[in-house]
Amino acid sequence: MEHAQAVVIGAGFGGLGASLGLAESGWRVRLFEALRYPGGCASTFTKGQDRFETGATLFAGLGSDGLFGRWLQQHHQKLQVTFPDPVVELRRAEGSLLVDASRDAFIARLCAIPGAPSHQIHRWFALQSKVADALWPVLADPDRLLPLDARGIRWHLSRLPRYGVVLPLVGRSLGDVMRSHGIHDFEPLRTWLNATCQITIQCSADQADAVMALATADYFFRDAGHVHGGIGHLAQRMLTVLDELGAEVSMADPVGALTWLPDERLWLVTSRRHEVKTPIVVANLLPSALAGLLDSPTASLDKLARRVAHSWGACMLYLAVDPQAVQRVDAHHLELIDDTTTPLDQGNHIFCSISAIDEVERCADDSRTITVSTHIPLPAGRLPERSFVEEVQANMWRTLRRRAPELAAGVRRKWQASPRTWQRFTRRPHGRVGGPPRHAGLGAYLTMVNKPIEPGLWLVGDSIFPGQSTLATWLGGRKLAGRLARDTKRSPRLLAATQDDTCS
Repeated sequence: MEHAQAVVIGAGFGGLGASLGLAESGWRVRLFEALRYPGGCASTFTKGQDRFETGATLFAGLGSDGLFGRWLQQHHQKLQVTFPDPVVELRRAEGSLLVDASRDAFIARLCAIPGAPSHQIHRWFALQSKVADALWPVLADPDRLLPLDARGIRWHLSRLPRYGVVLPLVGRSLGDVMRSHGIHDFEPLRTWLNATCQITIQCSADQADAVMALATADYFFRDAGHVHGGIGHLAQRMLTVLDELGAEVSMADPVGALTWLPDERLWLVTSRRHEVKTPIVVANLLPSALAGLLDSPTASLDKLARRVAHSWGACMLYLAVDPQAVQRVDAHHLELIDDTTTPLDQGNHIFCSISAIDEVERCADDSRTITVSTHIPLPAGRLPERSFVEEVQANMWRTLRRRAPELAAGVRRKWQASPRTWQRFTRRPHGRVGGPPRHAGLGAYLTMVNKPIEPGLWLVGDSIFPGQSTLATWLGGRKLAGRLARDTKRSPRLLAATQDDTCS
């Protein structure tokens, strides 16, 4: 029988954040991962001789002042990162819109469109920038998330004047705020905001919580970066540091059961190859996946599972294309919409992440790799029908051929993936991705504190606030690690358990 001060299940970025936070605090940590490589939904995998990003997405926090950037410097880890500008090219029947890395440049581009309501656009972005400037610094330090310690309280009190712009927006939808600012009928901006809400907070602008949507719109202007060779390299650097800190990592070793031992007040974690006793378990899993490990799931876990049941699945295309088919040499993103008047899902809206021409390790030949994704609704409690998935993938190809015909014509190799594929390779039940949508209303604010599922049992990941991005899940994991370290010092029972000589 083995022992650990804490066991973390899942080497997605939430689990990596928790593991690193605890290991940096001196804890003896054991990390289990079902796959052979880290990163979860934000990983880089090999198919044949090609390497793809698992999901098509933007990554923030990679700049020198960002949370990832500072962590890399702290641990002397080198990573080649580029910052595309423009960050995204949005293509639709109405034309192409470049989304600049500078907010001011993007505003100027929008205002240059014939018929643009320039005054309303400037007024809108004045509000958006104030909300973003008020909230993004919260993501710079885990101690600024709830629950707050004395230092966190003082920091937020010092910023109370900045939060004044946020309060009138609480409970309102982004669509409502767009109408009040006179921009809802300006198609280029409306389409960009709809598409941005879909990929960041998992719903349309008319449904989205205004505060969160206004903040996440800043993603493009906050050093959205690309890791040379794939985001998996960042996850691998984290494993390297965990090894240097003395943590034990078991890859390709899925956990099959969690059993509470009441007499010892410890958890027994049973994996494919190990049995470990520990007072603390942190699960980087969906609630339904964690429920499957327990003898009797709790009411709080069932409630979380019901929230996530409203989240999305994804269909994917993984493409290796002729380099001559790609217009830019740097890594960048295309966002393609077939019809802006219909919902941005099911292949009507696809997001494409394209590797740089000099990422030669990504392909056996000189091809460029492209990961293409679209949202699809999932039926309750089961995978979608194959016929529905095939229809969605046909829609994806149609949108690609119409909006990026040069890429479609240059495809050399292709693979398709469905929620069934995601379930098999990421171990996420029913292939769910992205966490629960952040709809307008107070419900989005009632889950801002991570609470234990059972004594010593916690969740992290995109289903737990702040969730829904690689940066946010990592931040949530690190917040929990700091909280556990503080709580342990205040709790004689936990202190005794985590300092027990058998925990080695």
